[in-house]
Amino acid sequence: MKRILVIQPLRPEGLEIFDARKDVAYKVVTDSSEKNLLVNAADADAIAVRTAVITKRVLDAAPRLKVISRHGVGYDNIPVSACTARGIAVTVVGGVNAISVAEHTWFLILAAARSGVELDTATRRGDFGIRERVTGLELSGRNLLIIGFGRVGKQVAARARAFGMNISVFDPYLQGELPKDVRLFASLEGALREADVVTLHTPLTDETRALLCERELWLLPKGAILVNASRGGVVDEAALLAAVRSGHLHGAGLDTFEMEPLPSDSPLLSEPRIVLSPHAAAMTETSLVAMSVMTAKNALAGLDGTLDPELVVNPSVLKMAP
Repeated sequence: MKRILVIQPLRPEGLEIFDARKDVAYKVVTDSSEKNLLVNAADADAIAVRTAVITKRVLDAAPRLKVISRHGVGYDNIPVSACTARGIAVTVVGGVNAISVAEHTWFLILAAARSGVELDTATRRGDFGIRERVTGLELSGRNLLIIGFGRVGKQVAARARAFGMNISVFDPYLQGELPKDVRLFASLEGALREADVVTLHTPLTDETRALLCERELWLLPKGAILVNASRGGVVDEAALLAAVRSGHLHGAGLDTFEMEPLPSDSPLLSEPRIVLSPHAAAMTETSLVAMSVMTAKNALAGLDGTLDPELVVNPSVLKMAP
């Protein structure tokens, strides 16, 4: 019997995939503390995990572990190097949440462009005069820079065409040909200098950590907008806040943060020109069901030896399989 530890619940549609396998037993745990995981991981052949942190100690406590199936596309909560050393595959769900994340990205772009927080707050207190004091930014004809042109970035670009924006991309790891209406920049500095709106769609790695700090933010034209729906550590939050408060940036939208949950004393909370959401870009029912199903499928594929290399973060482990 193969055993799967499900850390944080999946949607029923995902669990039904496990139920259909007579050679599989699974346990769902809601307490994701390291202490509890150390106890429950001991007999796990596979782990399905959402946002909980998998520590090296948890790996060491799971000698049978063959695969960690991540419910999402980010994997900074998993010690990938340690997994690779053990021959443990780490998988992500691929493009099943790309549309939800792209749509949420546009929610942030539009809310930042039209000063949505300020207008909403003022209207609720009866201050219709806000319309004379706060003006929005029209997007048509402006330059959109997409940093990271993967599954989500491509969906963002598709929607940018409807707004009549000029689309550019910075992605050192880009594979395949670009659409003819997309301009590729070889230099991040050059791309930032021409961007009216910047949106980030990159994992958090050693190379992307603090990718945009004070210097990069001030390369942007005055009145630009920055949106981050990827990972919080990619942007220096203090530098972003200063750039917005100085008036250099028109506004920003953040769905991810350096520390999550966002601390109650974070200065970001007091800046109305920065639209905030609680790492919720993928949180639509359609996306959650699709991610749960793919998470379950990846866990089983890891046990069966049928993993899709495109969904494996550390594909070198596939060559290590017996």
